[in-house]
Amino acid sequence: MYTRLEEHKGQENINCQSKVWLRISLAVNIGLCLFICYLCRHVNSQEPTIFRTITKKPLEKDTILLIWLWPFGIKFDLNSCRSRFNIDGCYLTNDRELYSKAHGVLINHRDISNNLSNLPTKPRPFFQKWIWMHFESPRNTRRLEGLENLFNVTLNYRRDADIVIREQITLKTEDTEDKIFPQVLDKKDKLVCWIVRNWNEDFKRVKYYNELKKHIHISLYGGHFGKTLNQEEYNEILTSCKFYLSFENTAIHYDYMTEKMFNPLNLGSVPVALGPPKYIYDKFVPKDSFIHVDDFSSPRELAEHLKSLDKNVEEYKKYFQWRKNFEVKLVDYPTEHVCRACQYIRTKKDYQVFVNLNKWYWGAIDST
Repeated sequence: MYTRLEEHKGQENINCQSKVWLRISLAVNIGLCLFICYLCRHVNSQEPTIFRTITKKPLEKDTILLIWLWPFGIKFDLNSCRSRFNIDGCYLTNDRELYSKAHGVLINHRDISNNLSNLPTKPRPFFQKWIWMHFESPRNTRRLEGLENLFNVTLNYRRDADIVIREQITLKTEDTEDKIFPQVLDKKDKLVCWIVRNWNEDFKRVKYYNELKKHIHISLYGGHFGKTLNQEEYNEILTSCKFYLSFENTAIHYDYMTEKMFNPLNLGSVPVALGPPKYIYDKFVPKDSFIHVDDFSSPRELAEHLKSLDKNVEEYKKYFQWRKNFEVKLVDYPTEHVCRACQYIRTKKDYQVFVNLNKWYWGAIDST
């Protein structure tokens, strides 16, 4: 009996020791895991300024386009020009060690530092073209001294740029089916909508809205109103609204028109345009596809017109007739822009310069 009791106590001691060692081992493992996680976070927080995408080496006949700075920090697949845009022979890279071999260097204006310190400092090879890429309006763009005669090629929304990329209304192909109209009419449960983030009481669009809302109900969304939308929600809002306030935050600028016009057209809402004068819109979109505030003497008169269209379905439908023959072509920023730039460099091998960028972009507007 005594012997068994001692054996039992001995076994309890062994079990206790085992439990202690198990706890110690577990604590050590947990501590080691936490330390490894800390190292991972620390290493990841020290990301290099240049993100390199592993690609095959360029072929001898490839056109090398060096992306000097990721546009707005947006990284994308560098091997997609052929598969997505049917552009062959382009080798996209962000490896600055290939600078001396690159046929073109693409630089997004908004990423340039004020003192130009983040631009290439090595001499430019005689065969190399520098491409200035920018898609903001002159009003919302920093004017940097030193860029006047620095670039060879312009990549912009303006029709007189070397490479023109913008949303467009294009002819339909025979096999294109309109998935919006007329089905979209059944989903209209809002009259006028506006999605806005950038708010300034001095903006013309804000002043116009403040008067318009006195005469018609407007459903409001976006960061300024505390209703941030994801892409799916954004699409649903535009589809469910009869009219959308396509209000730009800038006035007259040569050819300037943004997704605020083309997204509603694409998703089945009638844009109500404010910003550039109507003749600029008329150059790019059908006249019967949108409404411009300049056609009305006051916000109140515009509100009355929208209310009348709300009650007259047949008149409202006329704003969708253009869809029988045309469709909206959106652009994929920045992948498509970079691929088109490489295509241009590959095609245009002649000597080229661009003189006085500041005068061209911020100068007087030719209204023709």
